Amino acid sequence: MSPIVVLLVIALFSGAAAAQSRPAATGLGVRRIEFSAENFEAMTTPEVQISPGVSTTFEFNSALLQEKVAVEGADRFSLVDIGRSTLRLVPSEQVLPGERLRVTVRFLDGAAPVGMAFILVAHPAQAERLVEVWRNQRTVESYQQESKEARAEAQRCHEENERLRAEYAGPGGLAGLLANRVIGKSGVSVKPLDFEKEVRQRPGDAIRILRAWSYRSANRVSVLMDLDYPEAAQRWIAQGASLVSKTGETLSMLPVWQEAPVANARIRRLVVEAEAEPDAAQDTFTLKLWESNGLRTITLSGVTFP
Repeated sequence: MSPIVVLLVIALFSGAAAAQSRPAATGLGVRRIEFSAENFEAMTTPEVQISPGVSTTFEFNSALLQEKVAVEGADRFSLVDIGRSTLRLVPSEQVLPGERLRVTVRFLDGAAPVGMAFILVAHPAQAERLVEVWRNQRTVESYQQESKEARAEAQRCHEENERLRAEYAGPGGLAGLLANRVIGKSGVSVKPLDFEKEVRQRPGDAIRILRAWSYRSANRVSVLMDLDYPEAAQRWIAQGASLVSKTGETLSMLPVWQEAPVANARIRRLVVEAEAEPDAAQDTFTLKLWESNGLRTITLSGVTFP
């Protein structure tokens, strides 16, 4: 064999060995990562494979705050290109297989989630070339509104709890009503509600009101009703009530008291009560009662208080 042929054979085998020692990186296709304000806290930090010399591009559906994008070990990347809504990374040979590098981004609009993190995992031969990041954002204003409503509800519950504690800590019966100033010097005024001239029940209500009376004390108004329940109907338990005037005045309701579930063709007594100062609740009101599923309601219009 001539020296030239021997050199050619050695060169071919050397090239093949070099090619086998450093396999060409392959792409893993398009990957999509979705997250939202609701699942953000529970989700684990996504891991994304990268490989030396291969481009990995993140595409975001939200604009980035470019100066707040941080790539750990950025000086060992051949390219770190931060666009308006993209991040393109090309690691160099200095990024060793198995290395884990953190990338954090922040979004321009300030909506929640405000940012996102990823873990880059270096692989000698595999890289994710395109990662689509879909963020379902929620505005800061919506969080502020939710927080405001939660604080208002917590305050209402606190006041209701304090009121109940004050009532149950004192004496019962008339003494308790007097001690808690529910009844003043003038006592309690009562007014029978006239179904012939004043009040009307909505046609079609499953539960019929036989009789009703309205009451006024020092700082409360209430309506007492006797309910008639058809024998064939299912039991009915009042879950809530409202009293709204013709001008839109809405009274602050207290828990509904019901003698027992209305059933078995028996007459049951029910009382609704609301807070009202002496000069309040002077208008004509519509009373609505509903059960837990809201399907069967009672509506009584023309309610007035003494």
